[in-house]
Order: sequence, then structure tokens, then C-alpha cells
Amino acid sequence: MPKDLYEVLGVSRNATPEELKKAYRRLAKQYHPDANQGAEAEDRMREINAAYAILSDPEKRARYDRYGMAGIDPQASGFGGFGGFSDLNEMFEEIFGAFAGTSRRSSANRRQPRPGRDVRYDMTLTFEEAIFGVTKEIEIMRLENCEVCGGTGAAPGSAPRRCPDCGGSGEVRQVRQTFLGSMVTVSACTRCGGTGEIIDTPCHTCRGQGKVRRARKITVSVPGGVDDSTRLRVVGEGDVGENGGPNGNVQVFFRVQPHEFFKRRDFDIILELKINVAQAALGATVSVPTVDGEELLGIPAGTQSGKVFTLRGKGVPRIRSDGSSAGRGDQLVVVQVEVPTRLTAEQRRLFEELGRTFGNTAEPQRGGKGFFERLADFLGGEGNRA
Repeated sequence: MPKDLYEVLGVSRNATPEELKKAYRRLAKQYHPDANQGAEAEDRMREINAAYAILSDPEKRARYDRYGMAGIDPQASGFGGFGGFSDLNEMFEEIFGAFAGTSRRSSANRRQPRPGRDVRYDMTLTFEEAIFGVTKEIEIMRLENCEVCGGTGAAPGSAPRRCPDCGGSGEVRQVRQTFLGSMVTVSACTRCGGTGEIIDTPCHTCRGQGKVRRARKITVSVPGGVDDSTRLRVVGEGDVGENGGPNGNVQVFFRVQPHEFFKRRDFDIILELKINVAQAALGATVSVPTVDGEELLGIPAGTQSGKVFTLRGKGVPRIRSDGSSAGRGDQLVVVQVEVPTRLTAEQRRLFEELGRTFGNTAEPQRGGKGFFERLADFLGGEGNRA
């Protein structure tokens, strides 16, 4: 034994009984042979047990603190086999009793009905399909029970037999002699893989697996308003379950193709519309594309670049958490006044005449927000919608 038992447990000489017990639990979980297969684990565990056996007993601890190991009787302290310490045995039962129980539960769980795995499908939608919804037939690959063997994995005319190693229980028990005495460990049977059955003549179709992967076509109803972040679950169309469990699901992920004119922002649709200087100065009624078709929009005289007009209810359907619709967003039309770069002779003459009436001065812009800042304010809720 090391000279200092407190060092073995990693505690101070003033450690309380609770601190001793806490340190022992931590070290026992780390070095117990059932949890640590290292070459020095058993020796380290022997030191830890001996140290705790002495320091957890008030009388032995007092003698050790006063005389060191010279005040301890090796046989009485448990060095010969660590027997007679009920607190120590109870603690080991509490800490390591779960090992066998976990193995038994794991083995039993392998034979319990379990749902099948989910299948992922990536669906590409047009902008309009994402807005209004669509019904599509898709093809997926999923695991199904083999029709030849009925899911047993055994060739027709044969059947699985009970595993001789585990007797059909799916688990094997091993008794090990340790410094604490006999300990029983339970693990899944390696011969049958925990199923409790052996297949001598595997099915040629599924190669003894009992399942095959097949292509299946299913119909998916996509609600209006989905986007790239939306995931749709089709219940019961995934892989077949284990041991009679339910099928898994199909998880549909979406990718929405970009539109030639429209951009989406939450439930609003944004459209940039170019008008000429005459329409901006004099006003006009123009035709504006929407996802529902063409709409007439009145442009008032004196409209500036960056002006935002709102077409109510021409945006994206709002979907509640229960899948129902809660109306639609709006379409935001951002007007850009286009300055011509090429003029006919007549257009140039008219612009020159108009220019003489405006004068030839230019004024620097005073402090304020530019077009992109104003647009950001509007989209953030600070602007006014026409």
C-alpha cells in the first residue's frame, strides 16, 4: 500500500465521510475491472478498496491518523480479501449492479418491437409550387420484409432454430472470480447476435436478413407556403419495423428554385419594378406581375426611386403549426426609376428643352439615408407602405 491512504482516494486529511464516499464512488467507476480492462486496473482497485475500508471506519481511521499503517491489523482491515465491510459491499452493489441489469435490458430490447428507420427524400419545387402547394408522386427506397421467407430470414421449407449457446434467451452469463468474490456478467450472445435464433439455411433472396430494399412510389401532398427550411413527414412510409414494430416515416426536405423576378422574405414577396422618367414624373398606371397573375398598380406623379408599394394579400400563405392557413402575406413592389442611356434625336431635343427649364445647377445631398438604407428600414418595419 502507498504510504498515504488519503492520497490513494485523492482527498485531504480533513475529508468528511461523505467526501470519502464520493471519492470512492468516482474511483471505483473508473478502475473497476468490469469498466476498465487496463493491465493495472485491478491492482489500482485493490488499493482504492483497502484505503476506503480503513478510512471509512472511524476507529481504524483514528488509529491510522495517529500511528500510520503500524496501527492497522492487515487481516482485520480487509487486506486478506476485503470481507466484512457491509458499507463497501452495498456501495459496490449500487455502483456496479447496473452492469448486469443493463445487459439484460439490452438483450431484451433487441427482441422488443421497434419502429423502422426514417427515409429521407429531397424534393425540388418551383417558386410557384412552394407558394401554392402541390401533390407529387415520388419514388423512395425502403426496407421491406422479404416476401420469399416472410421476414424470417430462413429459406422456404426451413425455419430458424433455438440458439444452443444461449438457449434462445439471446444472452450469455459469465462468472468471474475477482478480489471481491464471484461476479456475474451478462452480455449478448455472440453466436446469434442476441436474437436467440440460428438460421442454418438462409433465404437466397434476402441472404438471411429477412428484409430487402425496394423502390416504392408514394404520393406526397405539399402544403402552400413551404420553403428551404421546411420539413414534411409522411407517416408510416419508411423502413419496416423490427419484431413487428411500426414502419418508420419519410422525411421530405425541400429546395425551392429561385424565380426570375420574385424574391421571398418570410411571407412577403418582393419585386423590383423599373419605370421610366416620364412615368415617374407624370404618374402612370402599370401592369405588375404577381404569383396570381397581372395586377394594375397606380404610380403617382413625382415617384422617386426606392418607393415601395404594397399589394395586399399577394404574398405567401401563412401556415399555422397545425397545418391550417392563416391568410397570406403581401407583395412589395420596389420602384426603380430608369434613366435612359440611349436617346433618339427627338428624345434628346425634348430633354434639352426640359433641362433648360430646370436650370444647370447640382446640389449636394444633405445628411440622410440613401436608397439602400431606406429600403432596409422599410423591410424592417420602419417605413411606410403605400
